[in-house]
Amino acid sequence: MVKKRRQPETLSDQLRAIIDNGQQTRYRVGKLAKVDGAQLHRFMNGTGRLTTDSMDRIGLALGLRLVQDDE
Repeated sequence: MVKKRRQPETLSDQLRAIIDNGQQTRYRVGKLAKVDGAQLHRFMNGTGRLTTDSMDRIGLALGLRLVQDDE
């Protein structure tokens, strides 16, 4: 039997999930990361994008790090 590989989530999808499931409110994440609230709102709703600088600031504010899965 062939095992189906799950399609990996994008980094943006993972970041949205982390923000939604975290202990901080979206408002607080935006303030900590110095990201405009409207920009963060559009990103979270999937209608806008974040710059890499904004993603970096959010990652630092939330204490995130990028790791590669072993396949």
